Amino acid sequence: MKIRPHLESLPPYAPIEPFEILSARLGRAPSQIVKLDANENPYGILPAVRKALAEMDFPHIYPDPESRALRKSLSAFTGVEAEYLLAGSGADELLDLLMRVFLEPGERILSCPPTFGMYPFDAELNAAACIEVPRKVDFSLDMPAIRKAVDEFKPKLLFVASPNNPDGSLIDSAMLDELLSLPLLVVLDEAYIEFAGENLGASLSRIREVPQRENLVVLRTFSKWAGLAGLRVGYGAFPKWLMPILWKSKQPYNVNVAASVAAQSALANVDELAKVVELLKAERTKLLAALQKIPYLKPYPTQSNFILCQVNGRNAAELKSRLAEEYGVFIRYFNKPGLRENIRISVGRPSDTETLLKALNVERSTFNG
Repeated sequence: MKIRPHLESLPPYAPIEPFEILSARLGRAPSQIVKLDANENPYGILPAVRKALAEMDFPHIYPDPESRALRKSLSAFTGVEAEYLLAGSGADELLDLLMRVFLEPGERILSCPPTFGMYPFDAELNAAACIEVPRKVDFSLDMPAIRKAVDEFKPKLLFVASPNNPDGSLIDSAMLDELLSLPLLVVLDEAYIEFAGENLGASLSRIREVPQRENLVVLRTFSKWAGLAGLRVGYGAFPKWLMPILWKSKQPYNVNVAASVAAQSALANVDELAKVVELLKAERTKLLAALQKIPYLKPYPTQSNFILCQVNGRNAAELKSRLAEEYGVFIRYFNKPGLRENIRISVGRPSDTETLLKALNVERSTFNG
């Protein structure tokens, strides 16, 4: 038996270690761990969502393959008609679905690193190639280089995140309009948009433009702002011409009953979720100011629920390791092109910030920069 040749050299995606594994490995109780490495919502699900999950009626029955009740709720929330909306098992499923629908082996997508690692991963999984146009030093897009790459390589899809992960920067509106003038499908990943601007990012999102455009897809998720990362539920708005093939190509029961119930309950209590988001944004402001006082860190401005920091004068991997082993504080470490010696810190609760800063200040005594 032989597997598909391109899968033999496929590099595995590097996920974050599960919470219970971290706890067991360190010999620390979950309450002694400050998990700031995966941009999860530290406040968890709303009480109303927990109640809805406990009382859901039909967990023994297959879910609606069209997620009609959820899409109705999403339509009310986004202002986009349900016929343009598709729900998925996280936005990750929809990323992969788009590539399976569009890409023949050897065809190309375009991505602008440093950014979300699933774009090149899914391309390689589908035997396609990812053309990468690096961002500038300030993480803005290099539009002339993008145009050149589009002309030369003819990618079918452009994947771009706003706010971008891992730096939290937004794409300038005029720049996004330029991207939409290109001869390809623009997939705008708005996984963190609720933390940008006001009103859960409503004024900055492009999702309401999808019905008027032929080449725009907008993807969103409940993992970050709504605290449903463990339930895996996301959604996207797609041009009408694309919807029939997406319905045929997706897994029939892709959104499980619990995820659908939780997402609908979250949307029914969006005012309460907005309060949680405002708490995290306020904590983001406090954390950014505090990190600016740490001499070996250079934090970048952000419109998301995380802060990227350049580590100067010391080993970033060692810092990540010491924070975990000595203090039970988990952060993300990056050391790749465009992100040499960087750490990313998710915004937590005030108590999480206090523990993190105490650890960073103790480590400050070992810094000779």
